[in-house]
Amino acid sequence: MKVVVDTNVLVSGVFFGGMPSRVLDAWRDGRVNLVASPDIVEEYRRVGEQLAAQFPGVSLAPLLALLVMTAEIIEPPGLPEQVSRDPDEDKFIACALAGDCQFIISGDKDLLEVSGYQGVKIVAPREFLESVL
Repeated sequence: MKVVVDTNVLVSGVFFGGMPSRVLDAWRDGRVNLVASPDIVEEYRRVGEQLAAQFPGVSLAPLLALLVMTAEIIEPPGLPEQVSRDPDEDKFIACALAGDCQFIISGDKDLLEVSGYQGVKIVAPREFLESVL
């Protein structure tokens, strides 16, 4: 099953654990395949660096290296119109559509509000783990 993981889930999984960490475990265990775009990977890196400055000793770098080697990195076309209230979140929707993903895993309210857009379900980590996996 192919999924897109929002930045908030990825960095929360690395820095804080909990359900987001279990989503990352599902990817590392091969139960899901991660799809991302260069813009998404760059956002992961940027936000990870910001958090690493606040939490010395925790680094997103090993996970990003694994992601670049194992995830499907695609260059999606832009969406024909803004879908999310926050236009910066549309890159996750565009990636999911271009990558033929069933799910975006996110805790972002702006994304969760548009769940179902062109068949892409947007679910919180807990819902994904309990209802899908």
